[in-house]
Amino acid sequence: MPNTKTVRVPHLGGITAAYQMPHPYDSSKPTLVMVNSFTTSSELYRDQYSNRELTSKMNLVAIELLGHGQTHTENENWTYWDTAVMNVQVMEALWIEKATGEEELEEADSARQIQGIIPLGTSLDFESDRTRSLGCWDAPKLLSKRIDGWTTNDYTPDFEPDDEYCNWLIDIGFGKDCEKDVRKYWKKTIKDNYQGNDGRRRARMAAINLRDRDGLHARLWDVKCPVLWLHGTDDAVYSVPNAEAESSCSQTRMTLGW
Repeated sequence: MPNTKTVRVPHLGGITAAYQMPHPYDSSKPTLVMVNSFTTSSELYRDQYSNRELTSKMNLVAIELLGHGQTHTENENWTYWDTAVMNVQVMEALWIEKATGEEELEEADSARQIQGIIPLGTSLDFESDRTRSLGCWDAPKLLSKRIDGWTTNDYTPDFEPDDEYCNWLIDIGFGKDCEKDVRKYWKKTIKDNYQGNDGRRRARMAAINLRDRDGLHARLWDVKCPVLWLHGTDDAVYSVPNAEAESSCSQTRMTLGW
């Protein structure tokens, strides 16, 4: 059984948004809103939930994106911007007045509640030739095959992501040499989250969102809160040269850390 709770928010005519908050909300503490990576779930942060040193100092709230985990909407099409609006509405529904957000720079354009952003291993550009020339992954090539394979008008009650997809996702997210129990856990979690016809449709739209997302370069001027960009030196998706190039030319108050 998922460890999430859900809250109903109005965006897109209604979204059942799933989240995890390991401890009751304490308004005297700062709040960190965490957003999981592509086709994972809020279980990505289970080590943080159990870290008493961390939870004693701040509220942790992990919100599952549209198309991820237990978050559902009747709309078949949506974008990352819709997830950003949804996240702000979840904060409002949970009476969270101010927070620092992890990952979602889109949120900073959406709400004054966002006090800071901590993007992890990201790119501010769309999936462009420029980023690929700097060593970032080739999202159109890597994702289009999956999107095409998941695009059908046929009813697919027996669908689940295959082992090849699960292992690929784990390799780029956790490393090819990750522990066996980590790989086993996430293979099961990914398969469980994307079962049947609804699972196929959600996985397809999540992949379309990632492949076809728009860039943020022209919008960075409007990000007024501080940004702490954390980037792994062995990141398999977005390269260090790209992180250095984008952070140095940004108009925001941005700090890059390794």
